[in-house]
Amino acid sequence: MSLTADSPVHSPSTSGEDFAAFLDAELDSASDASPHPEEAEEEVVEEEEAENKGGDTDDYDLDSEKIKRRKVEILESSLDVEAMTSQEVEIQTSGASSDKDVCSHPGVIGGLCIRCGLKMDDESGVAFSYIHKNLRLANDEIARLRDKDLKNLLRKKKLYLVLDLDHTLLNSSRFLDLTVDEGYLKGSRDDLSDALKNSLYKLDYMHMMTKLRPFVHSFLKEASDLFEMYIYTMGERAYALQMAKLLDPEDVYFNSRVIAQGDCTQRHQKGLDIVLGQESAVLILDDTEAVWGKHKENLILMERYHFFASSCRQFGFGSKSLSERKTDESESEGALATVLRVLQQIHSTFFDTEHSASLVDRDVRQVLITVRKEVLKGCKVVFTRVFPTQFQGENHHLWKMAERLGAICSSEVDPSVTHVVSLDPGTEKSIWAVQEGKYLVHPRWIEAANYLWKKQPEESYPVSNPKNQ
Repeated sequence: MSLTADSPVHSPSTSGEDFAAFLDAELDSASDASPHPEEAEEEVVEEEEAENKGGDTDDYDLDSEKIKRRKVEILESSLDVEAMTSQEVEIQTSGASSDKDVCSHPGVIGGLCIRCGLKMDDESGVAFSYIHKNLRLANDEIARLRDKDLKNLLRKKKLYLVLDLDHTLLNSSRFLDLTVDEGYLKGSRDDLSDALKNSLYKLDYMHMMTKLRPFVHSFLKEASDLFEMYIYTMGERAYALQMAKLLDPEDVYFNSRVIAQGDCTQRHQKGLDIVLGQESAVLILDDTEAVWGKHKENLILMERYHFFASSCRQFGFGSKSLSERKTDESESEGALATVLRVLQQIHSTFFDTEHSASLVDRDVRQVLITVRKEVLKGCKVVFTRVFPTQFQGENHHLWKMAERLGAICSSEVDPSVTHVVSLDPGTEKSIWAVQEGKYLVHPRWIEAANYLWKKQPEESYPVSNPKNQ
């Protein structure tokens, strides 16, 4: 199943959709495509001349090559690729030569340049096979398309949103990994709760089950008004397309913008190099920070969705999963509802009419930094018994996380300290916090603030004696 091939051709609004709709309809069958009447007449004359040369194979091949090139040029107008100002085409019916100005070869598909039709042997450029099979674009063309697409998108007051699948929008489990306590999920659909009936899918041919995260359909609907959305997963393409079908059955949110493991240009890493959107306008939702090594400034880290027991085991949790406890995240206060409010705030700030910079010069990454720093603004934090011995505190992920959230971190206590973060209430700094009326909190207090984008009640994160933990 191909989202590109199976979806109706929408009125193209972005470069990605331009390529998907155009290339699927035309370039796949370019050798058999029917040109406009006037071009068709010219091609017939050329073919007849080739035949009249007494079966000269070389001359016929040359003429055939010219015909292919003319078809590429005809198709090019639909793709809206800018023509070179000095480019001229002179087709000589003798078949001796074809004179062209130098083409920059902006892209290649099926081994032919999408502009001049020349056969290309090298593998330069970046592959965009999720848009169309065998499509590669040169860096200059990618930059041009991104610039054009950004301007179009900003006119619609939209940005880009890249969405991970597993543990962010959904959770999947193989049938054979389901526990005894999850056996009810394999029973009759009529026995399931209404919530599960609308969000749990048995994919027999894939031997697996998928549970959509609560609020996901509402999230996608509301986010689509503010963002052009991509799916980006480290899973295989067949899996990615099936998940996209569950999330977007009417194919209104993603179209061809489904990126899978095979599309990545670096092993075990995700990158925005294969997203046709300017990095300054892209936000990412993902539960794994490590895969976005070059784009952490674009990332909003999601709390992982562990519905199935196999997911809990995968990440080393010994507690029962949501499915085993027959419960689920809250629709209104869960991770997707929370992050939607954050996205709306970021979008509103980015498009604030009082902003002095022009829209094309604004950077959503700076907006993300500003919004995030409001979470723990006014807090001064000291850590005790949280880092390993001899570990430089400022290098620990919790220290960095607290600073990103707007807190000031310190190694020593003083009257300005508001919170002591500890794993042991018996340390000198923990005792000081209690004596001085400061908040003594567990490290999970910082993590919760990071996921929920709000300073959490300190009393909900007490520090217990290590023997009682």
